Amino acid sequence: MLRLNLAREPYWLGLDLGVRVRVEPLTTALMVAARSDPAVRGLPEGTSDDEIAVVFGKVLAERAILDWEGVGDADGNPTPVTPEGIAALLDVWPIFERFQMGYVAKGLELEAEKNASAPSPTGSTAGAKATARPARGRARTAPKS
Repeated sequence: MLRLNLAREPYWLGLDLGVRVRVEPLTTALMVAARSDPAVRGLPEGTSDDEIAVVFGKVLAERAILDWEGVGDADGNPTPVTPEGIAALLDVWPIFERFQMGYVAKGLELEAEKNASAPSPTGSTAGAKATARPARGRARTAPKS
């Protein structure tokens, strides 16, 4: 069952290493805006999926992160949320991975659901309809060259 968040209120997301971020709910508008961002659209042909994921994750984070706790400068002083700070935060692998799994993956799970096959109640082909006529007979073997 799909559970709708009708409140659409920002919420805190715990990442790792004592860091948590306050994020906007992941909406269609946010995903579309991130996909349309010049940093994502401007990636050259042949860019690896991993590189695309990093760029997209950072762009999405810049749009989604409103506030944070547990993030400081080299002297340990709390720092404000900035695009540069968000990019630097996501350069820390455990933080990036937790953001991907705790925020981005939830949106992608819903995206994947719309690409699902028809219901198959008793097996992989139970809900499928035949699209080809049965063969009239056995096929002949190919001639040897």
